[in-house]
Amino acid sequence: MTPLDLLDIDASLDEEERQIRAVVRQLVDERVRPHVAGWYEDGRVPARELAREFGKLGLLGMHLTGYGCAGASAVAYGLACLELEAGDSGVRSLVSVQGSLAMYAIWRYGSEEQKQRWLPAMAAGEAIGCFGLTEPDHGSDPASMATRARRDGDDWILTGSKMWITNAPIADVGVIWARTDEGVRGFAVPMDTPRVTAREIRHKMSLRASLTGEIALDDVRLPADARLPEATGLKAPLSCLTEARHGIVWGALGAARDCLETVLSYATTRTQFGRPLAGFQLTQAKLADMAVEWNKGLLLALHLGRLADAGRLRPHQVSVGKLNNVREALEIARQCRTILGANGVSGEYPVMRHANNLESVLTYEGTSEIHQLVIGQQLTGLSAFA
Repeated sequence: MTPLDLLDIDASLDEEERQIRAVVRQLVDERVRPHVAGWYEDGRVPARELAREFGKLGLLGMHLTGYGCAGASAVAYGLACLELEAGDSGVRSLVSVQGSLAMYAIWRYGSEEQKQRWLPAMAAGEAIGCFGLTEPDHGSDPASMATRARRDGDDWILTGSKMWITNAPIADVGVIWARTDEGVRGFAVPMDTPRVTAREIRHKMSLRASLTGEIALDDVRLPADARLPEATGLKAPLSCLTEARHGIVWGALGAARDCLETVLSYATTRTQFGRPLAGFQLTQAKLADMAVEWNKGLLLALHLGRLADAGRLRPHQVSVGKLNNVREALEIARQCRTILGANGVSGEYPVMRHANNLESVLTYEGTSEIHQLVIGQQLTGLSAFA
């Protein structure tokens, strides 16, 4: 039991869950922590190398079954996300987009041929996937997507663009969503297909240890078997987002925990006015409030994970988790920065990096406002989206 585990939540985990957590934590300690500050500062990350290492441990698509996937529980996957994001949100994003968006879309909606072609290589980290839903003019409103797919004989022609796509600059396959005459459909698009281009988005102030890109589709010709046959309507990509949001519910807590552990160590050793910072009432009040919110968030994540493992997790429940845990994690990061004082803005400490990253996590996979509206609709039965 660690000082942060005020409620002895660790006792609610089984031995396998604790072992998976320990393995991922060790990987992050050895492979991410020594380098991530430099990756963040340089705006570069060895994503392919990391993906292969994650693949060897079975972290990519780990909650999926078959095709080289580990078939782990939702709670085990959540714990892995927590440990990954304790290293950096961008590192967790690499795993989330690969497994819960790109791989899940193919696993859930693809043909057997598509699954056999892509999933084993993606599970091993030998092939990288991305998920193209967000567009330059349509972020929170995917129903208004402008990307189009039209039939041309037996082929499909895709035209449009996607924006803020994690992994796009190095992806081997993109799950691209487009509007057709029959409604929204998904396509597994090899990224080396002629007239597909991916441009890396640079000069980010957040998620700098993550590769983000814009995808342009200029009358891209695809064979009929590129379409995901079971993906019909907007419900398909939204279900993928629900899958990814569950990992974020856990992951944000990892960033918050790293901030809290940093300031606990700092405040007990940093002396001001003749005593440790941790000995002042105002500091202890901050630490107590943050630790309470962190434990509440972990209880929420664990409850949602158990619901998922029982097959009873509903989308609005994931919205509750994403809204609460990311919002509280960001507040924890900001408060931790105040305890560090001027040191809080230094790259020597991870807190400002986590805070900057969480600004993006607050936005992607549904902004806080979107999740408030999802919860509001569940409460009232009335949709306020339009």
